Amino acid sequence: MMKMRMIMTISMKFYTANLYQYSCISTVFSLLFPVATSNWSGTVDSNWTREPEFSIPIGNLTTPVGREAVLSCTVDHLGKHKVGWLRAEDQTVLSLHTSLVTHNPRISLTHDNYRSWQLHIRQVKESDRGCYMCQVNTRIMKKQIGCLDVHVPPDIIYQETSGDLAVLEGDNATLVCQATGHPPPRVTWRREDGIPIFLKQSSRETIRVESYNGSRLSLWKVDRRQMGTYLCIASNDIPPAVSKRITLQVNFPPHIHVPNQLLGAPLGTDVLLECHVEAFPNTITYWLRNRSDMLMNGGRKYWTEEKKDHYKVIMQLVIHGFKEADIGTYNCVATNSLGKAEGTLRLYGLGETTKRYNSGSNNRGHLKENSIAAAPAAVSGIYQRRINLLIISFYLVFR
Repeated sequence: MMKMRMIMTISMKFYTANLYQYSCISTVFSLLFPVATSNWSGTVDSNWTREPEFSIPIGNLTTPVGREAVLSCTVDHLGKHKVGWLRAEDQTVLSLHTSLVTHNPRISLTHDNYRSWQLHIRQVKESDRGCYMCQVNTRIMKKQIGCLDVHVPPDIIYQETSGDLAVLEGDNATLVCQATGHPPPRVTWRREDGIPIFLKQSSRETIRVESYNGSRLSLWKVDRRQMGTYLCIASNDIPPAVSKRITLQVNFPPHIHVPNQLLGAPLGTDVLLECHVEAFPNTITYWLRNRSDMLMNGGRKYWTEEKKDHYKVIMQLVIHGFKEADIGTYNCVATNSLGKAEGTLRLYGLGETTKRYNSGSNNRGHLKENSIAAAPAAVSGIYQRRINLLIISFYLVFR
Protein backbone atom coordinates (compact mmCIF):
# COMPACT_ATOMS: atom_id res chain seq x y z
CA MET A 1 0.00 0.00 0.00
CA MET A 2 2.79 2.36 0.89
CA LYS A 3 4.57 1.54 -2.42
CA MET A 4 1.43 2.33 -4.38
CA ARG A 5 1.10 5.74 -2.75
CA MET A 6 4.74 6.59 -3.44
CA ILE A 7 4.38 5.65 -7.12
CA MET A 8 1.26 7.85 -7.45
CA THR A 9 3.02 10.77 -5.73
CA ILE A 10 6.04 10.54 -8.08
CA SER A 11 3.75 10.30 -11.13
CA MET A 12 1.84 13.41 -10.10
CA LYS A 13 5.09 15.42 -9.68
CA PHE A 14 6.38 14.27 -13.06
CA TYR A 15 3.09 15.23 -14.71
CA THR A 16 3.15 18.63 -13.05
CA ALA A 17 6.76 19.27 -14.13
CA ASN A 18 6.05 18.29 -17.74
CA LEU A 19 2.92 20.45 -17.84
CA TYR A 20 4.97 23.46 -16.66
CA GLN A 21 7.64 22.77 -19.30
CA TYR A 22 5.10 22.53 -22.10
CA SER A 23 3.47 25.72 -20.87
CA CYS A 24 6.80 27.60 -21.14
CA ILE A 25 7.44 26.33 -24.66
CA SER A 26 3.97 27.39 -25.72
CA THR A 27 4.54 30.89 -24.34
CA VAL A 28 7.81 31.35 -26.25
CA PHE A 29 6.20 30.05 -29.45
CA SER A 30 3.32 32.50 -29.09
CA LEU A 31 5.76 35.38 -28.74
CA LEU A 32 7.68 34.37 -31.83
CA PHE A 33 4.68 33.50 -34.00
CA PRO A 34 1.62 35.31 -32.67
CA VAL A 35 -1.67 33.51 -33.11
CA ALA A 36 -5.04 35.20 -32.84
CA THR A 37 -6.91 34.34 -29.59
CA SER A 38 -10.01 36.38 -30.17
CA ASN A 39 -12.28 33.43 -29.39
CA TRP A 40 -12.24 30.06 -27.73
CA SER A 41 -12.88 28.12 -30.86
CA GLY A 42 -9.15 28.13 -31.75
CA THR A 43 -9.58 30.21 -34.95
CA VAL A 44 -6.12 31.16 -36.37
CA ASP A 45 -5.28 34.70 -37.60
CA SER A 46 -5.63 34.88 -41.42
CA ASN A 47 -2.08 36.32 -41.72
CA TRP A 48 -0.82 32.88 -40.71
CA THR A 49 -2.80 30.99 -43.29
CA ARG A 50 -2.67 33.25 -46.34
CA GLU A 51 0.40 33.52 -48.57
CA PRO A 52 2.33 36.86 -48.27
CA GLU A 53 1.71 39.27 -51.15
CA PHE A 54 3.30 42.56 -52.27
CA SER A 55 0.56 45.16 -52.19
CA ILE A 56 2.29 47.87 -54.25
CA PRO A 57 5.45 47.94 -56.40
CA ILE A 58 8.61 49.42 -54.97
CA GLY A 59 8.90 51.75 -57.96
CA ASN A 60 11.94 53.56 -59.28
CA LEU A 61 13.44 56.56 -57.50
CA THR A 62 15.60 59.46 -58.68
CA THR A 63 17.58 61.38 -56.08
CA PRO A 64 20.23 64.13 -56.37
CA VAL A 65 23.61 63.20 -54.95
CA GLY A 66 23.93 64.05 -51.25
CA ARG A 67 20.23 63.67 -50.46
CA GLU A 68 18.39 60.77 -48.75
CA ALA A 69 16.72 57.99 -50.73
CA VAL A 70 13.95 55.82 -49.25
CA LEU A 71 12.82 52.59 -50.95
CA SER A 72 9.60 51.11 -49.58
CA CYS A 73 8.46 47.48 -49.77
CA THR A 74 4.89 46.77 -48.62
CA VAL A 75 3.88 43.16 -47.83
CA ASP A 76 0.40 41.96 -46.86
CA HIS A 77 -0.20 38.78 -44.83
CA LEU A 78 3.45 38.46 -43.86
CA GLY A 79 2.63 36.12 -40.99
CA LYS A 80 5.65 34.14 -39.81
CA HIS A 81 7.71 34.99 -42.87
CA LYS A 82 10.72 37.33 -42.98
CA VAL A 83 11.60 40.30 -45.23
CA GLY A 84 15.08 41.03 -46.51
CA TRP A 85 16.75 43.74 -48.64
CA LEU A 86 19.58 43.00 -51.14
CA ARG A 87 21.55 44.77 -53.82
CA ALA A 88 20.21 43.23 -57.01
CA GLU A 89 23.47 43.43 -59.01
CA ASP A 90 25.68 41.40 -56.68
CA GLN A 91 23.10 39.88 -54.26
CA THR A 92 24.71 41.68 -51.32
CA VAL A 93 22.45 41.23 -48.28
CA LEU A 94 21.64 44.52 -46.58
CA SER A 95 19.06 43.47 -44.00
CA LEU A 96 17.25 40.41 -42.63
CA HIS A 97 13.86 41.26 -41.21
CA THR A 98 14.50 43.82 -38.46
CA SER A 99 18.28 43.35 -38.38
CA LEU A 100 20.83 45.22 -40.51
CA VAL A 101 23.52 43.07 -42.05
CA THR A 102 25.44 45.73 -43.96
CA HIS A 103 28.16 47.71 -42.21
CA ASN A 104 27.42 50.81 -44.28
CA PRO A 105 26.59 53.50 -41.69
CA ARG A 106 24.53 55.43 -44.24
CA ILE A 107 21.96 52.64 -44.53
CA SER A 108 19.16 52.11 -42.00
CA LEU A 109 15.89 50.19 -41.84
CA THR A 110 12.43 51.07 -40.57
CA HIS A 111 9.06 49.29 -40.75
CA ASP A 112 5.42 50.14 -40.21
CA ASN A 113 3.90 47.42 -38.03
CA TYR A 114 5.74 44.71 -40.02
CA ARG A 115 3.87 45.63 -43.20
CA SER A 116 5.80 48.41 -44.89
CA TRP A 117 9.59 48.06 -44.85
CA GLN A 118 11.69 51.12 -45.70
CA LEU A 119 15.32 51.00 -46.72
CA HIS A 120 16.95 54.41 -46.01
CA ILE A 121 20.15 55.51 -47.77
CA ARG A 122 21.45 58.80 -46.40
CA GLN A 123 23.89 61.13 -48.20
CA VAL A 124 23.43 59.26 -51.43
CA LYS A 125 26.57 58.71 -53.50
CA GLU A 126 26.94 57.96 -57.17
CA SER A 127 28.01 54.42 -56.20
CA ASP A 128 24.55 53.84 -54.70
CA ARG A 129 23.00 53.96 -58.17
CA GLY A 130 21.43 50.60 -59.09
CA CYS A 131 18.57 48.24 -58.30
CA TYR A 132 17.51 46.92 -54.89
CA MET A 133 15.55 43.72 -54.18
CA CYS A 134 12.95 43.10 -51.48
CA GLN A 135 12.54 39.38 -50.72
CA VAL A 136 10.08 37.34 -48.66
CA ASN A 137 11.21 33.86 -47.57
CA THR A 138 8.16 31.94 -48.76
CA ARG A 139 8.51 28.32 -49.90
CA ILE A 140 8.95 29.68 -53.41
CA MET A 141 10.77 32.94 -52.76
CA LYS A 142 8.88 36.11 -53.63
CA LYS A 143 10.71 39.25 -54.64
CA GLN A 144 10.31 42.63 -56.25
CA ILE A 145 12.86 45.16 -57.46
CA GLY A 146 13.11 48.95 -57.36
CA CYS A 147 15.90 50.97 -58.94
CA LEU A 148 17.65 54.08 -57.66
CA ASP A 149 19.05 56.66 -60.07
CA VAL A 150 21.45 59.22 -58.62
CA HIS A 151 21.68 62.56 -60.41
CA VAL A 152 25.07 64.26 -60.31
CA PRO A 153 25.63 67.91 -61.35
CA PRO A 154 28.21 68.53 -64.08
CA ASP A 155 31.90 68.99 -63.41
CA ILE A 156 34.77 69.92 -65.73
CA ILE A 157 37.50 67.29 -66.17
CA TYR A 158 40.44 69.70 -66.11
CA GLN A 159 43.02 67.04 -67.01
CA GLU A 160 41.20 66.44 -70.31
CA THR A 161 40.30 70.07 -71.06
CA SER A 162 42.35 72.60 -73.02
CA GLY A 163 44.28 75.34 -71.29
CA ASP A 164 45.06 78.76 -72.75
CA LEU A 165 46.33 78.42 -76.30
CA ALA A 166 48.55 80.56 -78.58
CA VAL A 167 48.81 79.96 -82.35
CA LEU A 168 50.07 81.82 -85.38
CA GLU A 169 47.51 83.45 -87.63
CA GLY A 170 46.60 80.98 -90.36
CA ASP A 171 47.18 77.87 -88.24
CA ASN A 172 44.43 75.52 -87.07
CA ALA A 173 43.30 75.45 -83.44
CA THR A 174 41.13 73.00 -81.48
CA LEU A 175 39.64 73.75 -78.07
CA VAL A 176 38.59 70.70 -76.02
CA CYS A 177 36.26 70.62 -73.01
CA GLN A 178 35.41 67.36 -71.24
CA ALA A 179 32.82 67.17 -68.47
CA THR A 180 31.33 64.50 -66.23
CA GLY A 181 27.94 64.19 -64.55
CA HIS A 182 24.71 62.21 -64.65
CA PRO A 183 22.81 62.52 -66.92
CA PRO A 184 25.77 63.17 -69.24
CA PRO A 185 26.19 66.95 -69.53
CA ARG A 186 25.88 69.07 -72.65
CA VAL A 187 28.89 71.24 -73.54
CA THR A 188 28.28 74.68 -75.08
CA TRP A 189 30.86 77.22 -76.26
CA ARG A 190 30.40 80.99 -76.10
CA ARG A 191 32.60 84.05 -76.37
CA GLU A 192 33.09 85.78 -73.03
CA ASP A 193 32.79 89.21 -74.67
CA GLY A 194 29.43 88.29 -76.20
CA ILE A 195 30.45 88.65 -79.84
CA PRO A 196 29.68 85.79 -82.27
CA ILE A 197 32.02 82.87 -82.84
CA PHE A 198 33.58 82.89 -86.32
CA LEU A 199 33.60 79.46 -87.97
CA LYS A 200 35.30 79.06 -91.34
CA GLN A 201 33.62 76.60 -93.68
CA SER A 202 36.19 77.19 -96.41
CA SER A 203 38.82 79.74 -97.39
CA ARG A 204 36.06 82.05 -98.64
CA GLU A 205 33.08 81.18 -96.43
CA THR A 206 32.81 82.16 -92.77
CA ILE A 207 29.70 81.87 -90.62
CA ARG A 208 28.91 83.53 -87.30
CA VAL A 209 27.16 81.70 -84.47
CA GLU A 210 26.19 82.87 -81.00
CA SER A 211 27.09 79.48 -79.48
CA TYR A 212 28.48 76.11 -80.51
CA ASN A 213 27.50 72.72 -79.06
CA GLY A 214 30.04 69.94 -78.65
CA SER A 215 33.05 69.04 -76.57
CA ARG A 216 35.49 70.04 -79.37
CA LEU A 217 35.56 73.48 -81.01
CA SER A 218 37.67 73.26 -84.17
CA LEU A 219 38.84 76.52 -85.74
CA TRP A 220 40.30 76.27 -89.22
CA LYS A 221 42.99 78.75 -90.30
CA VAL A 222 42.35 81.14 -87.45
CA ASP A 223 42.57 84.87 -87.93
CA ARG A 224 42.80 87.78 -85.51
CA ARG A 225 39.01 88.13 -85.24
CA GLN A 226 38.85 84.75 -83.52
CA MET A 227 41.25 85.79 -80.78
CA GLY A 228 39.65 86.11 -77.35
CA THR A 229 38.37 84.23 -74.31
CA TYR A 230 35.97 81.34 -74.85
CA LEU A 231 33.65 79.88 -72.22
CA CYS A 232 33.12 76.13 -72.06
CA ILE A 233 29.76 75.63 -70.27
CA ALA A 234 28.66 72.19 -69.05
CA SER A 235 25.04 71.61 -67.96
CA ASN A 236 22.66 68.67 -67.51
CA ASP A 237 19.64 70.37 -65.86
CA ILE A 238 21.04 69.45 -62.43
CA PRO A 239 22.24 72.72 -60.86
CA PRO A 240 24.68 74.24 -60.81
CA ALA A 241 26.09 74.45 -64.34
CA VAL A 242 29.87 74.90 -64.51
CA SER A 243 32.18 76.69 -66.93
CA LYS A 244 35.84 77.16 -67.75
CA ARG A 245 37.60 80.10 -69.41
CA ILE A 246 39.99 79.28 -72.26
CA THR A 247 41.92 82.12 -73.89
CA LEU A 248 42.95 81.83 -77.51
CA GLN A 249 45.83 84.10 -78.62
CA VAL A 250 46.45 84.62 -82.33
CA ASN A 251 49.95 85.95 -82.99
CA PHE A 252 50.69 88.00 -86.12
CA PRO A 253 53.14 90.73 -87.18
CA PRO A 254 52.15 94.42 -87.16
CA HIS A 255 49.96 95.92 -89.87
CA ILE A 256 49.48 99.69 -90.19
CA HIS A 257 46.68 101.57 -91.87
CA VAL A 258 46.95 105.36 -92.35
CA PRO A 259 43.54 107.02 -92.76
CA ASN A 260 45.01 110.30 -94.16
CA GLN A 261 48.34 109.88 -95.92
CA LEU A 262 48.40 113.49 -97.24
CA LEU A 263 47.41 116.15 -94.79
CA GLY A 264 47.31 119.94 -95.06
CA ALA A 265 46.90 122.37 -92.22
CA PRO A 266 47.01 126.15 -91.73
CA LEU A 267 50.13 127.49 -90.10
CA GLY A 268 49.87 128.31 -86.45
CA THR A 269 47.35 125.57 -85.65
CA ASP A 270 47.69 122.25 -83.84
CA VAL A 271 47.89 119.28 -86.23
CA LEU A 272 46.77 115.73 -85.42
CA LEU A 273 48.42 112.78 -87.22
CA GLU A 274 46.95 109.30 -86.78
CA CYS A 275 47.87 105.67 -87.60
CA HIS A 276 45.86 102.48 -86.96
CA VAL A 277 47.94 99.47 -85.91
CA GLU A 278 46.95 95.80 -85.58
CA ALA A 279 49.40 93.35 -84.03
CA PHE A 280 49.81 90.64 -81.40
CA PRO A 281 51.80 90.28 -79.20
CA ASN A 282 51.82 93.92 -78.18
CA THR A 283 53.99 96.28 -80.17
CA ILE A 284 56.55 98.96 -79.49
CA THR A 285 55.45 102.10 -81.35
CA TYR A 286 57.12 105.42 -82.10
CA TRP A 287 57.10 108.36 -84.55
CA LEU A 288 59.84 109.51 -86.96
CA ARG A 289 60.20 112.79 -88.83
CA ASN A 290 61.81 112.65 -92.27
CA ARG A 291 62.73 108.99 -91.46
CA SER A 292 65.50 110.00 -89.08
CA ASP A 293 64.38 112.11 -86.12
CA MET A 294 62.52 110.21 -83.41
CA LEU A 295 59.81 112.35 -81.88
CA MET A 296 59.66 112.05 -78.12
CA ASN A 297 56.58 112.67 -76.06
CA GLY A 298 56.56 115.61 -73.67
CA GLY A 299 57.66 119.17 -74.13
CA ARG A 300 55.70 121.88 -75.86
CA LYS A 301 56.11 120.83 -79.48
CA TYR A 302 55.03 117.17 -79.73
CA TRP A 303 52.51 115.10 -77.85
CA THR A 304 51.87 111.38 -78.51
CA GLU A 305 49.17 109.03 -77.30
CA GLU A 306 48.11 105.41 -77.85
CA LYS A 307 44.54 104.14 -77.63
CA LYS A 308 44.57 100.35 -77.21
CA ASP A 309 41.72 97.91 -77.77
CA HIS A 310 43.04 94.35 -77.50
CA TYR A 311 45.19 93.84 -80.59
CA LYS A 312 44.25 97.23 -82.11
CA VAL A 313 46.17 100.43 -81.36
CA ILE A 314 45.49 103.96 -82.56
CA MET A 315 48.71 106.00 -82.64
CA GLN A 316 48.27 109.77 -82.41
CA LEU A 317 50.81 112.58 -82.82
CA VAL A 318 49.89 116.20 -82.13
CA ILE A 319 52.16 118.95 -83.46
CA HIS A 320 51.59 122.17 -81.51
CA GLY A 321 51.93 125.48 -83.27
CA PHE A 322 52.39 124.10 -86.79
CA LYS A 323 54.89 126.15 -88.80
CA GLU A 324 56.72 125.96 -92.07
CA ALA A 325 59.66 124.07 -90.53
CA ASP A 326 57.28 121.26 -89.59
CA ILE A 327 56.34 120.56 -93.20
CA GLY A 328 57.64 117.17 -94.34
CA THR A 329 57.23 113.43 -93.99
CA TYR A 330 56.25 111.64 -90.79
CA ASN A 331 56.40 107.90 -90.13
CA CYS A 332 54.52 105.81 -87.58
CA VAL A 333 56.43 102.64 -86.72
CA ALA A 334 55.24 99.49 -84.91
CA THR A 335 57.34 96.43 -84.12
CA ASN A 336 56.87 93.17 -82.21
CA SER A 337 58.60 89.79 -82.03
CA LEU A 338 57.09 88.73 -85.36
CA GLY A 339 57.93 91.75 -87.52
CA LYS A 340 57.86 95.46 -88.16
CA ALA A 341 55.59 97.85 -90.09
CA GLU A 342 55.47 101.56 -90.76
CA GLY A 343 53.10 104.08 -92.26
CA THR A 344 53.91 107.35 -94.01
CA LEU A 345 52.12 110.70 -93.75
CA ARG A 346 53.00 113.83 -95.75
CA LEU A 347 52.24 117.13 -94.11
CA TYR A 348 52.01 120.45 -95.96
CA GLY A 349 50.95 123.92 -95.00
CA LEU A 350 47.91 125.80 -96.20
CA GLY A 351 48.33 129.50 -97.03
CA GLU A 352 52.13 129.40 -97.47
CA THR A 353 53.29 126.77 -99.94
CA THR A 354 50.71 125.71 -102.51
CA LYS A 355 50.72 124.81 -106.15
CA ARG A 356 48.85 126.91 -108.68
CA TYR A 357 47.94 125.70 -112.13
CA ASN A 358 49.24 128.10 -114.84
CA SER A 359 46.67 127.88 -117.64
CA GLY A 360 48.38 130.59 -119.74
CA SER A 361 51.70 128.79 -120.07
CA ASN A 362 52.77 127.15 -123.30
CA ASN A 363 53.55 124.04 -121.24
CA ARG A 364 49.95 123.29 -120.29
CA GLY A 365 49.71 121.69 -116.88
CA HIS A 366 53.02 123.16 -115.61
CA LEU A 367 53.04 123.77 -111.84
CA LYS A 368 54.68 126.87 -110.44
CA GLU A 369 56.40 126.27 -107.13
CA ASN A 370 56.53 128.72 -104.22
CA SER A 371 53.49 130.61 -105.43
CA ILE A 372 51.35 132.15 -102.73
CA ALA A 373 47.75 131.08 -102.45
CA ALA A 374 45.19 133.28 -100.80
CA ALA A 375 44.06 130.59 -98.38
CA PRO A 376 42.37 131.84 -95.21
CA ALA A 377 44.19 131.57 -91.93
CA ALA A 378 41.70 129.04 -90.60
CA VAL A 379 39.64 126.72 -92.77
CA SER A 380 37.11 124.57 -91.02
CA GLY A 381 34.98 121.53 -91.60
CA ILE A 382 33.86 120.76 -95.09
CA TYR A 383 35.91 123.51 -96.73
CA GLN A 384 39.12 122.04 -95.33
CA ARG A 385 38.27 118.61 -96.80
CA ARG A 386 37.42 120.09 -100.20
CA ILE A 387 40.71 121.98 -100.37
CA ASN A 388 42.59 118.82 -99.37
CA LEU A 389 40.86 116.83 -102.13
CA LEU A 390 41.69 119.49 -104.75
CA ILE A 391 45.33 119.62 -103.72
CA ILE A 392 45.58 115.78 -103.75
CA SER A 393 44.07 115.74 -107.25
CA PHE A 394 46.60 118.27 -108.56
CA TYR A 395 49.38 116.38 -106.82
CA LEU A 396 48.43 113.08 -108.41
CA VAL A 397 48.05 114.58 -111.91
CA PHE A 398 51.15 116.74 -112.02
CA ARG A 399 53.64 114.92 -109.78
